[in-house]
Amino acid sequence: MNNQSILSRAAEKLAQSTLILIGAGAGMGRDSGLPDFRGNEGFWNNYPPYRNKFDFYSCANPEFLVTNPHLFWGFYGSRLIMYREKKPHKGFHILKKLC
Repeated sequence: MNNQSILSRAAEKLAQSTLILIGAGAGMGRDSGLPDFRGNEGFWNNYPPYRNKFDFYSCANPEFLVTNPHLFWGFYGSRLIMYREKKPHKGFHILKKLC
């Protein structure tokens, strides 16, 4: 099968799809001005009061919702606000158009 056949077949499958999942990685958000999602140096810089008691992975764990619901919702709520305040870069619009 040549490259053109593979691309044609892929385009046909995409056209028939009702859902498309794109795993783009942290780079997509970083290019819009968001810090890295994981690690203690990305988003974690926005949570200095948490750093002394919790690490990023503890706060991002569903168990944290059970043990510290107010901190859990503060952690995710502030991130949601950050996401909403950023303007998506051109790459997001290209992906949306392709889908």
